[in-house]
Amino acid sequence: MSIDPSAIPNFGGSSQPNPQQGGPGGAVVPDQKLVQELLDQMELKHTIDDDGDLVAPWEGFRVYFMFRSDEDSKNQLFAVRTFYDRAYDVDSKPSLLEVVDEWNRRTLWPKVYTMTHQEGDASVVRLVGEAQTVIGHGVALEHFVSSTVGWVQAAIEFERWIVEQLGIDTAKEKEAREAAAAAAQAEAAGESPDGEVTGTVDGETGDKA
Repeated sequence: MSIDPSAIPNFGGSSQPNPQQGGPGGAVVPDQKLVQELLDQMELKHTIDDDGDLVAPWEGFRVYFMFRSDEDSKNQLFAVRTFYDRAYDVDSKPSLLEVVDEWNRRTLWPKVYTMTHQEGDASVVRLVGEAQTVIGHGVALEHFVSSTVGWVQAAIEFERWIVEQLGIDTAKEKEAREAAAAAAQAEAAGESPDGEVTGTVDGETGDKA
């Protein structure tokens, strides 16, 4: 099963794809291989995670392409789910929900919601975006392609939008991530944060000569 490149909307454009556009085509039952082919043609990096789901990583978020079965109707579902890495303080959740509600009112997809979970001794809030469709016995290939590309575009656009709405300094965020990664790497290598190598001497902690 191949994808006609002309059926792929302009990935760099800001306009929403029109599912009605494109040439005639028969119904297909999409699978992970078809999505991988689409991502290849879009020149997007992707991999398979430990759960067998296809994921495309960006700086600051990850987009998953998942196939699931609806237990009630026995229909196959295809979902594009985006996990945004930025953590928010749990006390900011009410104001964050107001901003997210504004996005959900103004746009068709992705529908964004919050997830609260424990990290160490603190609770943090992260955002998740999702769009899904029922595959059933098949969908038009052009519709599937344009919908999937549109959902990816919208996931990227939400990240830009939330940064603008909350006035987030992404440069500072990047510096903090790099500093945290360097500290973790140094710790794993047995170095102190200031670059000194530490270890144990006769069972006691000390600097290595």
